[in-house]
Amino acid sequence: MSVEFNHTIVLSRDREKSAHFLAEILGLEVGAPAGVFLPVKTANGVTLDFATVDADIPVQHYAFLVSEDEFDRALDRLVEARVPIQADPHGNHPRRINRNDGGRGVYFPDPAGHGLEILTRPYGTDPASELNGVTEDVPGAV
Repeated sequence: MSVEFNHTIVLSRDREKSAHFLAEILGLEVGAPAGVFLPVKTANGVTLDFATVDADIPVQHYAFLVSEDEFDRALDRLVEARVPIQADPHGNHPRRINRNDGGRGVYFPDPAGHGLEILTRPYGTDPASELNGVTEDVPGAV
């Protein structure tokens, strides 16, 4: 059997709020609660199980590979919801997306403070791309 990533637990202050936020932005569905977990399943079968905790939550990073069309729809939802976006994980390029590897990528926070990312090409797929390091303004972004 080959090794595949199956699921992870995402700690949050409010599992409903965090799970529904991610599902709405990515165009996914929130599944039925399974005990303390509220699942959101991706197209490749990986499940993010959201759990509410009353403790300090260390910031985690979750990145999602999406198609160009899915990227457009998610970016539109982020802008419409007035979710702050940035082209890099350090916040040096707010209100912008990146064009790394000839694709597009953007970072944004979830309600629990985790760093989320959507990208259209995996890192390193085109290290010679003339678009590496290029960022683009997103009209209406905060």
